[in-house]
Amino acid sequence: MKYQCDVVIDLPREQVVALFDNPDNLPRWQPDLLSFEPLQGVPGQPGSTCRLLYRMGKREVEMVETVLVRDLPEQFSARYQAKGVDNRCDNRFDSEGARTRWRMESEFQFRGWLKLMGWLMPGVFRKQTLQMMNQFKNFAESSSKQP
Repeated sequence: MKYQCDVVIDLPREQVVALFDNPDNLPRWQPDLLSFEPLQGVPGQPGSTCRLLYRMGKREVEMVETVLVRDLPEQFSARYQAKGVDNRCDNRFDSEGARTRWRMESEFQFRGWLKLMGWLMPGVFRKQTLQMMNQFKNFAESSSKQP
């Protein structure tokens, strides 16, 4: 399953990318993130891996992020592997003057019973991605207003 989402952030691209690229900011826009643990390499650099633990409803979901492409401020791509699902996310940041368009293309590959969920409810994944992107947008825009 493939789809694309985008949001426009009312900040210049350099500012958006600096906020996006700082792992210390993750808990500020991903409230369900419980932990971020580097496993191999320098976090954020191609080939590096990190373990992410999220609360999803009443359960915890662990995934491993592998950075594939780091060409900031243009692109950041990573693969996320969890039980039953692999997800590749390609993030692009386009300057629109004083604003930035963040485009994320996601491709999911499901295994086991999740194949059925992906087939029956593809809109759930897109909605979750858009929600997360809007959380970042709100964080970024509000952080620019702080002294």
